[in-house]
Amino acid sequence: MRRCLVLALVFLLAACDAESGEGTTTSTRPAATSSTTLASAPTTTSSMATTTTALPTTTTTTISLDETTLAYEAVGDLPFPVQMTARPGEALAYLITKDGRVWVFDGAAVAPEPVLDISGQVRDSGEQGLLSVALHPTDPRLYLHYSDNDGDTVVSEFALPSPTEADPGSERVLLQVDQPAGNHNGGMIQFTPAGTLLLGLGDGGGADDTFGNGQDPETLLAGLVELRVDGDPSPAKYAMGLRNPWRFWIDGETVYIADVGQDEFEEIDVVPLRPGLNFGWPLFEAAHCFNSPDCDTTGLVMPVREVRHGDEGTCSITGGMVYRGSALPQLQGHYFFSDYCGGYLRSLHYVDGSAGDSRDWTGQVGVPGPVTGFGIDGTGEMYVTTTAQLLRLVSGR
Repeated sequence: MRRCLVLALVFLLAACDAESGEGTTTSTRPAATSSTTLASAPTTTSSMATTTTALPTTTTTTISLDETTLAYEAVGDLPFPVQMTARPGEALAYLITKDGRVWVFDGAAVAPEPVLDISGQVRDSGEQGLLSVALHPTDPRLYLHYSDNDGDTVVSEFALPSPTEADPGSERVLLQVDQPAGNHNGGMIQFTPAGTLLLGLGDGGGADDTFGNGQDPETLLAGLVELRVDGDPSPAKYAMGLRNPWRFWIDGETVYIADVGQDEFEEIDVVPLRPGLNFGWPLFEAAHCFNSPDCDTTGLVMPVREVRHGDEGTCSITGGMVYRGSALPQLQGHYFFSDYCGGYLRSLHYVDGSAGDSRDWTGQVGVPGPVTGFGIDGTGEMYVTTTAQLLRLVSGR
């Protein structure tokens, strides 16, 4: 039996949910022998030199990682920010707060008033709310993933008549998905290099894959969903077997998925950006047999990294992004992640099918509070959101 963690400001991205009774499980599996495990994901030959949301790779490195020191720089105080995004090279970034508002950040400060407020049509409760934002790669259009007043998933498009103005009356709903419970609603939306929009959705909530969605190819839940924003947006199941992919990150033709675990392990998967992959939930929790009689991994993707619950407070993984900025060139290609309960900052470097060069930066940057997400500005620099702040990652020197 696992006791759920309780925080003063409970944002139930964690593996348990008070309403679902997810604090216990009767599943059995082999005992784990290590708190952190490396495994090989399918090898990809795709270049990681570019990303759909950042600037091209800078190859000049003058400071080694062993000499690198990092720090957080406070940018602004906000009510539960969860993500920030920007087009490469543009001066303005768009930041969302869970209550249903979109704000503009100019590199120095967050604007005092939101550019879009849909709080009246958003259920902001537990894991539900305004969960993710994306920008069309070329057109003045903004996309939001939110929980409507019935608690169901909505992905909508809004026009941007100007960089500091979004038109609430222009909403075009691209997708609606019924949610059977209030937890495991997933979160992230992000454009692929091909110009389609990917959405991460959880298994529908409860414990032990209550609704049987994990290995069901006929549901959009428990996986990644692909939407075409130009023309017919009919959704297609892109990947399956995910429990609650709150955050993923597309880096060129590679996708990093941080999937929230249930009893013992959080996981990070790194795979080529292609449809049809199965990440194993609920047959596996991370790399450990969970609800399968034979623990057969045939046809399943195993994680490149797992983090055991209790490791520095780990309870609910918060991915994360691959750094492609220029201010810290020694960090090029390194994937950063955190945890809602642990609040730490860690990184890994995925090269040639394996994750190495693991670093824990927490001793330098500190624990700023519950980490809800990450962000990026138009120069490719990295930001972290907590339940109360937007922080920029900078050199500690």
